[in-house]
Amino acid sequence: MRYFVVFLFTLLSLSAFAQTEAKKQESVSGTIVSDITLRPIGGVSIININRVKGTTTDAKGNFTLEAAANDTLHVSYLGYQSIKVRVTNDWVKSATNTKIPLTERAYTLEEVVINKYNLTGYLQVDSKLAPVKENYRYAIAGIPQGYEGGENSPTAYKKIVSAIFNPADLLHNVFGKKPAEMRRLKEMKKDDTVRNALANKFDRETLAALLGISKDDIADVLTRCNYSQDFITTANDLQIMDAISGCYEEYKVLHRDK
Repeated sequence: MRYFVVFLFTLLSLSAFAQTEAKKQESVSGTIVSDITLRPIGGVSIININRVKGTTTDAKGNFTLEAAANDTLHVSYLGYQSIKVRVTNDWVKSATNTKIPLTERAYTLEEVVINKYNLTGYLQVDSKLAPVKENYRYAIAGIPQGYEGGENSPTAYKKIVSAIFNPADLLHNVFGKKPAEMRRLKEMKKDDTVRNALANKFDRETLAALLGISKDDIADVLTRCNYSQDFITTANDLQIMDAISGCYEEYKVLHRDK
């Protein structure tokens, strides 16, 4: 009887392990096409928001990505509207590709006004006429340490400290109340496909979807973390991700000492 119980326990353990492994290996396949021409689109970024795994379509628009039922895929490509696709049980179990159409984005060109500086030719005078922006520190992806110019702002840590003692502060609302989303930052750094996708993006859409916050919140967080407007508006999404990650690590240190 004792051997039978041991055998039964082992059998159940192996069955549970097999089911877990099968779930880990679940994936979905699909083809990204244009909703107008129905032609496949290559180089489209597909990121599983739940698992922080990514891939890109091949020349025929095909992709395969690790995913389970109820996961959300973020699909994006330059010149097209980004979309979110929910993974269903039928899709996971199906052996055929699912066609996902993308809609081309319509751009409206805004009026551009070019103003020139009224320079006099005298350096001492022109140096005062030319605008000078005070930019502070930021981390650059791939470089251990980098600065926009000037010295670190003396108020850099004060803004983070205020988030700890002021629950209404945006940093507290984002960092303190979204620990799961913030933990994704480390996972995002591990996946080369995700990093490459963010390095080529400047729209903040994918980053906002991965972190579960709005694009406006991203700009506000960076402002409170003492990053300049130049950096906020011109940096790519990978640099923005590294900046938020650095600020979050500072926030955790200060919050731990509270």
